[in-house]
Amino acid sequence: MPSFAKFSLRSFDWTLFSSVIFLTALGLAAIYSVDLSRGSELVNFKKQLLALSIGIVILVGATVMHASWFRYSAKLWYWFSVGLLLGVLFLGRAIRGTTGWFVVGGFSFQPVELAKVGLIFLLAYIVFNFGRRFERPLFFFGTALLTFLMIILVLLQPDLGSAMVLGIIWLGLMILLRTRKLYLGILVAIFLVVGVSGWFFWLQDYQKERLVTFIDPTHDPLGTGYNVSQSLIAVGAGQFLGRGLGFGSQSQLRFLPEAQTDFIFSVIGEELGFAGSAVMIVLFGIILWRLIKIIRQAEDDFAAVTVSGITILFFAQFFVNIGAELGILPVTGITLPFVSYGGSSLIINLFLIGVAEAMIVRKY
Repeated sequence: MPSFAKFSLRSFDWTLFSSVIFLTALGLAAIYSVDLSRGSELVNFKKQLLALSIGIVILVGATVMHASWFRYSAKLWYWFSVGLLLGVLFLGRAIRGTTGWFVVGGFSFQPVELAKVGLIFLLAYIVFNFGRRFERPLFFFGTALLTFLMIILVLLQPDLGSAMVLGIIWLGLMILLRTRKLYLGILVAIFLVVGVSGWFFWLQDYQKERLVTFIDPTHDPLGTGYNVSQSLIAVGAGQFLGRGLGFGSQSQLRFLPEAQTDFIFSVIGEELGFAGSAVMIVLFGIILWRLIKIIRQAEDDFAAVTVSGITILFFAQFFVNIGAELGILPVTGITLPFVSYGGSSLIINLFLIGVAEAMIVRKY
């Protein structure tokens, strides 16, 4: 059964919470602007506002949970997430070519968002119970196998971006835990063999074309390079102060695809300029600072690894999303945490902030 901890206003990290809210508000402003070009209903904006309201309630609920409850329920979180990933392959709805959503009424839920939580909790649970014997092959390859199970189920949707994020969470934690370099070397060798053989034997022509476009976005500006080209135009057009909300030609005239999700940073860059983009990056920086502070205050390995996993998750998505929009990383469909449109993503991210708050050592 869930157990509750005594809540202290003094121990609650208000700086972290307010930074997340301001960042979400910035995202809402960008989503509102994109919705203006889609009609007067503001459907996405209203859904995101509802998700924010639900997410804040869940954040508060997670904060008052006793930190040990997340450890006791870690295996349940993981296997429940695996079950959802399996179920969505048969019962889910395909959106933009990916069978990754459960749709009930007018609302959709993407179980891979919950899978990220389940993976973080399980890895933290294993670390807590392994006695810091991270050099053992069982730890490295055992956690790799559990992560790979989730990755395979996500790739079957197919959702390459989310599968990559799951892998980054695991790899980032392995590096932080200083597992043996030999094991990491073996892993790199496997990836190289798979990558080279994939290019010659099983990658389709359109997939090879995407890789070529990643190296040179101008290779096919009206085809595979169109999205990145339009994104770079939008970011450059914003200059210092931007064109103003609702006045960005790239987003308002729909030159920018998936403007409210994959390319939300380009919308902010065009309409709020360098100043708005800088504010967003500073807010992410504050969140990083506060999460690192919580890691340092953690009272046990489970808390430290959990918040470390949350930090890796947020900032892997941050760098992959912005890198893709600036043409320095491939476009994989990874959204920008707290900013991009997506109700299930926002709710889960706010829940993880609540989990991080729950891990703070309380001093009464």
